[in-house]
Amino acid sequence: MSFTGIVGEVVALVGAAAVRLRHGRQGELAQAVGAQPSIPPAKPQGAIPTLKMPTARGWHAGEAPVAAPGLKVNAFARGLEHPRWIHVLPNGDVLVAEALSVPGGIKNAFDLAMSATMKRAAAAGVSANRVTLLRDGDGDGTAETRYALVENLNQPFGMALVGDELFVGNTDGVVAFPFAVGQTKISAQPRRVSTYKPGGHWTRSLLLSPDGTKLYVGVGSLTNIGDSGMEAEEGRALIDEIDLATGTNRTFASGLRNPVGLAFEPTTGALWTVVNERDGLGDETPPDYLTSVQEGGFYGWPFCYWGQTVDDRVPQDPALVARAIRPDYALGGHTASLGLCWMPGGTLPGFSEDGMVIGQHGSWNRSKLSGYRVIFVPFASGKPSGAPPRDILSGFLGEDEKFSYGRPVGVTLGPDGSLLVADDVGNVVWRVTGA
Repeated sequence: MSFTGIVGEVVALVGAAAVRLRHGRQGELAQAVGAQPSIPPAKPQGAIPTLKMPTARGWHAGEAPVAAPGLKVNAFARGLEHPRWIHVLPNGDVLVAEALSVPGGIKNAFDLAMSATMKRAAAAGVSANRVTLLRDGDGDGTAETRYALVENLNQPFGMALVGDELFVGNTDGVVAFPFAVGQTKISAQPRRVSTYKPGGHWTRSLLLSPDGTKLYVGVGSLTNIGDSGMEAEEGRALIDEIDLATGTNRTFASGLRNPVGLAFEPTTGALWTVVNERDGLGDETPPDYLTSVQEGGFYGWPFCYWGQTVDDRVPQDPALVARAIRPDYALGGHTASLGLCWMPGGTLPGFSEDGMVIGQHGSWNRSKLSGYRVIFVPFASGKPSGAPPRDILSGFLGEDEKFSYGRPVGVTLGPDGSLLVADDVGNVVWRVTGA
């Protein structure tokens, strides 16, 4: 196709998206949230799905997210390059993985429009490929020193300290570096622990088992709904389990389109994850979700969603549909819930219940944007209590939805009992404490 033809198709794409946007605002839907969400029937959007993403603006001097009543927020560190994930070391040093989506090949007009939109939203570009170490030596809640701990990685994301090794989840596999707590530079070559196919959903979150013997890895799908065939999806859309003693790995659970954040619920010992569901079926269909993860469990992707709700766009496997597990808790359509950590009750004032903290990166495939906040889901007896989620941080999105100040991703508890939040558009790590 000529360049003129491509431009013509993109113009048509933008026009169609604008029509969908107007129609979506006329009949705005309540978000599908909770254990028993109301999920609208699927309305397939065809080859040109809704495409809406705010321009990345960042934070000007004196600006910050809005903290919930009783809380305050300060910048723990500024001037980072797309901080995505956070790991706190035993001595209080804070590691931050800095990485970004890398644009893929342009095959059609939609790819062209999507690539341009993601670049404008600072969601794709040149990746820093670095883990930075932040140190708050005087304990004032702001990191006054930083070090490029390890560079020249391949879209790093998850991190885990196991004995005298630092494990890093690159998009193409997990590697381990010799490391001593207090060290500020790694120059040694890593050893390869596991290998995964790069591309598509590129993040590789890591979580060490409570007994220190297993490492869990979130591996997302290559495509939306197996668009390139299921052979291309082998080894993807799953949580991988690595046995650290033997180095062997196996699929712990599958059918998870893009499982990102991982956390253990301490009363039951269950593994939980947040999952980004498929695009192209409507603003709230299906919702992203928070779920416990059963060993050997299958969660539906790409054949079905929210239990046995079949996706007619996909060639079916009735046997797999029949055993698909329904998730525990819906988080709303296309919130891009990525970050996840357990927060004991009383960690922050006003949050007396135990529960999960979730960093919602924010949507692109819906007519009215969703996500762009940090929320708390209360738990009781090892599962969501039924109470609605509550904001911890909001205000990442401009009021007119045309721009974003930031987009929260990784969340974890800081060394001083604070909550740390990686903001990859604002290029900040935020620190949340009591007011």
